[in-house]
Amino acid sequence: MSTIPSITLNNGLAMPQLGFGVWQVPDEEASAAVRTAVEAGYRSIDTATIYENEVGTGLGIRQAGVPREELFLTTKLWNSGKRDWSGQAGRDAVLREFDASLDKLGTDYLDLYLIHWPRPMHGSFANIWQAFEELLAGGRTRAIGVSNFGQAELTQLFETTSVVPAVNQVELHPHFPQQELRAFHAQHGIATEAWSPLGQGKELLGEPALAKIAAKHGRTVAQVVLRWHLQIGVIAIPKSVTPSRIRENLDVAGFELDAEDLAAIAETATGRRLGPDPTGFDWN
Repeated sequence: MSTIPSITLNNGLAMPQLGFGVWQVPDEEASAAVRTAVEAGYRSIDTATIYENEVGTGLGIRQAGVPREELFLTTKLWNSGKRDWSGQAGRDAVLREFDASLDKLGTDYLDLYLIHWPRPMHGSFANIWQAFEELLAGGRTRAIGVSNFGQAELTQLFETTSVVPAVNQVELHPHFPQQELRAFHAQHGIATEAWSPLGQGKELLGEPALAKIAAKHGRTVAQVVLRWHLQIGVIAIPKSVTPSRIRENLDVAGFELDAEDLAAIAETATGRRLGPDPTGFDWN
């Protein structure tokens, strides 16, 4: 079993630096994929309410038979425009959504709970964050964080709270390395977590420069990219439903990217997102 390094979050909690994501995995497939991942050695599992696979994710965890306390489980609040997130009604809505996620996952606590999108045009996340703080203080989640927040949204959050997010999960991969945001996170003690760490497939994984590095180390391009995330201090959550790839993505120990490799990977950056720009994006 590959040894997975950990990142110490700003509240002292250790989080595995390589986890397993289930975005776009149907609920009926999630249980088998998660079970395979846990049996392979993953100890961090990332899902979200909007993925509609929390039930399958929880089932896969239970089927794997690993004690709950050995796992790091993350899900995310879907703070869409279908609810009023202001005032007492917003606070109560957060708590209801949290309870619903626990029920679906079949657990009585989370390790990390994230606000899925900032929706900055509504200014709704500050009130949501207060409810998150309540969940943290009550021990119902061991850490709280955000997803898809930029510097402006994080700064706005800092102005309303003393509880700094433990994690910000954002799009990040060699084509979109987010250097400025990573530096801002480091300045404020926020761990950076990458969604779509493999760039969602062919364009990134077909990069000739990455293929050359992979051949040099006798590894796959995916393993090189995941190794890059670990070496730059980013948490990565690759996704697959193929058992061989699930195991392959975990096998990133035993080799080190050197300065030449890292420079070549940096040259592949395009600055282009695969997903939407959160600053103008609003899920309804």
